[in-house]
Amino acid sequence: MKAIADRAEVSIDLPEKLYMGSFTRHSAYEVKADSEQLGLRLTHNSGERRTVEVHLHYFLLADILRDFAAALAANEELDAPHRERLLAAARALVDALAPRAA
Repeated sequence: MKAIADRAEVSIDLPEKLYMGSFTRHSAYEVKADSEQLGLRLTHNSGERRTVEVHLHYFLLADILRDFAAALAANEELDAPHRERLLAAARALVDALAPRAA
């Protein structure tokens, strides 16, 4: 598990219930990947313990990443530190997806 450097907020709206939670610097995350999907787990251990897990199959993940890119391109208010951190992460993703030499 890695420490969360910023903040994540999660809400799940079901017919009879609404779940909301924040994961901040007192929380951690873990990312796992297998042949079919990527998994993200957010865990808050201080105070009331809570965990959220999301599993995204790769075609859906690709659609989400494309839509994230479009949303970021339209956001003129994104400051340089956030933009640079996202750019470095995007480059790491491109490197991870590049074909490997045999």
